[in-house]
This record gives sequence, structure tokens and C-alpha cells, in this order.
Amino acid sequence: MSLTPGQRAWRRFKANRRGYVSLWLFSILFVLTLGAELLSNDRPLVVRYQGEFYYPVLFDYNETVFGGDFDTPADYLDPYIRDRLSANGNFAVFAPNPYSYNTLNYFAKAPNPAAPSAANLLGTDDRGRDVLARLIYGFRLSVLFALALTAVGTLAGVLLGGLQGYFGGRLDLMLQRVIEIWGSLPELYLLIILSSFFNPSLTLLLVLLALFGWMGLADYVRAEFLKNRQMDYVLAARSLGLANRQIMWRHVLPNSLTPVLAFLPFRVSGAILALTSLDFLGLGVPASTPSLGEMLAQGKDNLDAWWIALSTFTVLTVTLLLLIFIGEGLRAALDTRKG
Repeated sequence: MSLTPGQRAWRRFKANRRGYVSLWLFSILFVLTLGAELLSNDRPLVVRYQGEFYYPVLFDYNETVFGGDFDTPADYLDPYIRDRLSANGNFAVFAPNPYSYNTLNYFAKAPNPAAPSAANLLGTDDRGRDVLARLIYGFRLSVLFALALTAVGTLAGVLLGGLQGYFGGRLDLMLQRVIEIWGSLPELYLLIILSSFFNPSLTLLLVLLALFGWMGLADYVRAEFLKNRQMDYVLAARSLGLANRQIMWRHVLPNSLTPVLAFLPFRVSGAILALTSLDFLGLGVPASTPSLGEMLAQGKDNLDAWWIALSTFTVLTVTLLLLIFIGEGLRAALDTRKG
């Protein structure tokens, strides 16, 4: 039984052990961080108190519910509340790391930033927030942002590059001039100017980066469409009376996706690096948002707290290395010259 081109490409990718293992490691890390609230949270996942079950991870409860004195949200790091939750047959199930990305432990014994310890495995930052928790949430934020930016940029690049390459002529010439003019605009300066007018947010950052992130991919897609539109199968489809839309979608596009797929991991890694760099410069997300770039900036400002920069740099380096290895394996797998 003969294999399809996709099955042959997958076999070639699996033969590249470094890329295949990197894909599994990256996927496992990403899936785990999607449930970050179950891995790192200052609220118990479930509480049994005086015969009743409570779910603080989903709902807010005042400390009076658990025998406290104040009608305010319960602080589950408070030793008194913890004693109440563990006395007389009561129990509470906490996440493996009992801190969220914005948790301030007012009952910590060491001053901030605190070195790694049994209470905080990777220490705390200069505001007393758990470094491990911020890394977990920051990794999830970076990957989700990178995937969204890659998806938007890929769709725009494939659409505009495909139109240029298939129709050519004046449309191609006009869009090329637009790309040249748009690409000459100083992206960083525009980010600085717009960040002074608008409050920093992920949505604003996504829109701004997406406006410039499609041009490189559009060039590759344009070249593939220019080549494939002259192939015999395209000429045969035209002679059969198929519309241009059908020819582009059914025939030209599937045979032009090799550079798109090969560059996807590199585009994801570039988006992660762009978000980290902008956050490091203070042009990215708000300071309260867990971000790898913000943690690197904290490490720069607190050189004596070596654990902040070291742990963040390690996470960022491993993430980028995994994506690069995946991209190399994918590029080799899509090389049709290999058997």
C-alpha cells in the first residue's frame, strides 16, 4: 500500500529524533501550562469544611465561611485559615505549587526577593511573588500570544501572497509597492508612539505586530504561486472551466504550503522573542501580567537575586531551542528530494 505525501513527510519527521522529541516535549509543556490554575494557585482546588465541600479555585469565599473574623475574601496562606481547614476532619487540596502569579505572601519569613527555598522552589521576585508561578503563567501567555500572532500573520501572508503570485500583473506590482512602503516604516518607533497614547495590552500588541508580521511569509507564498500557476495541472484545471477561486484553493495552495509549514515553528519562536523583548523594554503588557520579559527586566534590576534572571533565561532558552529543533525537523521532512 502506497503512502500519501503527508504520511511520507510524517515518517521523515519521526526519523529526525531531535525534532520529534522536541515536538513532544514542547507539546507536553504547553498542555500542562494550559491548566496552570491546577498546577500553581494560591486557592485550594477543593475544600471539605464541617461536612460541606467548597471549590475556591472556581468561587470566592469569605474567611467567615471557614471560621475567620472578617467578611473579606479568604487568604488561604494565612496560618489560622490553614489550621481551620486541617482540623476536626476538615481538609483542603492545594495545587502542587500553592501560589498564583500575583500572590503576595504576607506571612513569608524571608525578605523579598527571597532565595529559592522549600516554600518557594525558585524564590520570589522583588515584590514577593513566586518566581515558579510567574514562569508557568508567563510561558502559557507567551505561547498563546505567539500562536495567535502566527495564525493572523500566516493567514494574511498566504492570502496576499497567493493573490500576488496567481494573478500577477498590475495587482502584483501594486501590492509589491505597498509592501515595500509598509515594510520601510519604523516598527519600533510606532510601538513607542502608540504605547504612549493607549494603555498597554495584549490585544494592542497583537494588532501592531500582526500589521508587520505577514510580509516575509507573503514573499515566499508569492514565489510558490508564481511557480505553480504555470504547472500542467493548473492549465488542465483552467481548460476544464474551473474558476480561479477553485484552482487556487484546491490545486495551487496545497502545493504551495511547504515554506508556510516549514517556517511556522520559527515564526512562533520569533513571536515569543518579540513579546519578551518588548516586555523587557516596558512596551509590552502591563506590569501585573506574568511575562518572561518583565521577569528578565526584574533580574537586570536585581542582580543579587540571581535566581530571577537565571530561571527565566533557562525557560526562554529551552523554549526557543525546542521550537528551532522542531522547525529544522519539519523543514527536512517537507523536503521532497528525500525518500
